[in-house]
Amino acid sequence: MASSSSMLLLAALLASISWQAIASDPSPLQDFCVADMHSPVRVNGFVCKNPMEVNADDFFKAAALDKPRVTNKVGSNVTLINVMQIAGLNTLGISIAHIDYAPLGQNPPHTHPRATEILTVLEGTLYVGFVTSNQENKFLSKVLNKGDVFVFPVGLIHFQFNPNPYKPAVAIAALSSQNPGAITIANAVFGSKPAISDDVLAKAFHVEKNTIDYLQAQFWENNQY
Repeated sequence: MASSSSMLLLAALLASISWQAIASDPSPLQDFCVADMHSPVRVNGFVCKNPMEVNADDFFKAAALDKPRVTNKVGSNVTLINVMQIAGLNTLGISIAHIDYAPLGQNPPHTHPRATEILTVLEGTLYVGFVTSNQENKFLSKVLNKGDVFVFPVGLIHFQFNPNPYKPAVAIAALSSQNPGAITIANAVFGSKPAISDDVLAKAFHVEKNTIDYLQAQFWENNQY
């Protein structure tokens, strides 16, 4: 009986460790693994470049994140610096984003499937929030001012909105993945290619099919650059 209990405890421990191991980007097993973008080999991440060929430019990008960006019709511009821009980020589990908000602009409800986000307001004011998962769907929100910091847990739907009709806002966000991904809810649901059946969406949202057809006909602009 004791042996059986010990085996169950060991199995539970191993399951817990395994879950933790896949909860974020893989930990590096060397100082760095600069991505070899030219390798035909595909893995969960990128193959390592020969370390003898690595130089400082593999860890650098003249990103000009201090310069304002032109915002689109939703009133925001997200400039993401991930492994696709800096090959040296491969296996390091981080990326960064600079976000510009026009007056009354927003970064619409979206999720990052592979990253937790920590956001710092550099200029202006932002109204931010996220929604917890089913069944509670609890909405947590806060008004942030310059210098304030807010965290969006991995995978949860969240947004940022600039409530000031006269002044822009700027924020910078750190994300716990070299390639966090972004799923903008409206774009994914109403702008998928090919389109999701309007019968499915009409039933899901409890509206008429012509409402769904109207939404699917819109141009769902991407603000991720």
